[in-house]
Amino acid sequence: MKHSGKFISFEGIDGAGKSTHIAYVAERLQKQLQAEDVKVICSREPGGTPLGETLRELLLKQKMHLETEALLMFAVRREHISQVIEPALARGDWVISDRFTDASFAYQGGGRNLSLDKLNALEQWVHPHLQPDLTLLFDVPLEVARARLDATRDLDKFEQEKADFFAATRKEYLRRAKEFPQRFRIIDSTQSIEAIRLQLDILLDDLLSSSQQTI
Repeated sequence: MKHSGKFISFEGIDGAGKSTHIAYVAERLQKQLQAEDVKVICSREPGGTPLGETLRELLLKQKMHLETEALLMFAVRREHISQVIEPALARGDWVISDRFTDASFAYQGGGRNLSLDKLNALEQWVHPHLQPDLTLLFDVPLEVARARLDATRDLDKFEQEKADFFAATRKEYLRRAKEFPQRFRIIDSTQSIEAIRLQLDILLDDLLSSSQQTI
């Protein structure tokens, strides 16, 4: 038996705690897949490529027109898909991305109130046939996320937004999870790290089982 390549995205509002668990998931998967010489690639959005990392600095720091912001996010994503995600999946490797298109719907759509029709059009243009196999949505009440951000220095322009922005962002994330229940799994990020990892272990075992192929 061999495992086929899979694509996992991590999502959540700033302060939800998702980044804490990316390294754990990557290390656990790598241990289970290394016997097959399968690599686990960790990446992020915006970013993931040299061009993407350059544009990340602009997107996180510079004020710009809302549509410019959305277009740049999808431009970064197009590079990310063509240079990192698709080649890795074609090799049979696994990809973990800290954010993907659901973040654009949540932040530019929910938080900034950009038309979802425009975002749907961009999604269909940039990756009509690609979606994560598993999207882990780390969810917390706004006051918990805010408290975590308040302990962070050098906040980017999104992290500096007010509570109503994050309320709308979280609402859109939850709407997306309801619309695509086959790939979304909501993680209550107010739980202990140990409890969250137990939940992640179950989800990863299920994904590993579904990815087994007879060769």
